[in-house]
Amino acid sequence: MAGDKEVVLLDLWVSPFGQRVRIALAEKGVDYEYKEQDLANKSELLLKSNPVYRKIPVLLHDGKYICESLIIVQYIDEVWSNKAPLLPAEPLARANARFWADFIDKKVYECATRLWKLKGEEQEAAKKEFIEIFKLLEGELGDKKFFGGETFGFVDLALVPFVAWFYAYETCAKFSMEEECSKIVAWGQRCMERESVSKTLSDPNKVYEFVLFLKKRFGVE
Repeated sequence: MAGDKEVVLLDLWVSPFGQRVRIALAEKGVDYEYKEQDLANKSELLLKSNPVYRKIPVLLHDGKYICESLIIVQYIDEVWSNKAPLLPAEPLARANARFWADFIDKKVYECATRLWKLKGEEQEAAKKEFIEIFKLLEGELGDKKFFGGETFGFVDLALVPFVAWFYAYETCAKFSMEEECSKIVAWGQRCMERESVSKTLSDPNKVYEFVLFLKKRFGVE
């Protein structure tokens, strides 16, 4: 049985990518050992388990290493298939879910980082792009409860950890997600009604403190 094998997660408390994995494990009811990582002083275990990217999260399952958050989530979905699936069964819907999760991966984090790293016109450009990204996501969400319909799934799981970062982004770049993308804010509140999400996401104030720490570290005033 898959559940009889050791499961270990190498992660960082504030990482939206690691939180995807933690939510997936919670959704599937998987018990695991959590090992917090210091990314300024990477452990031998992290370097050994992810020698290519040297990043978290990494899932260790029965001594084997799986890297990259969306790949890990798909692995969890396939291995613990006795619980409700995270990806839809129908091939076209499955492909569509993967497309939007990939869109989130390629667009959200990089653009959001520029919101606190940059100032002036460059920050304004990043803010405009960030809002455009979320307008596209609102279009895909439409009037549905979750991205996949009535059921919380793969795309929701890919995006929802960033909800905890909205306060930091808004404060640094001086805008309101509620005013710009109210459907996304409402969707985030629905997601937070799930125990797997509410128990995993960081306190937005602590995320903001972490961003202030990053700003100081990178010399951004």
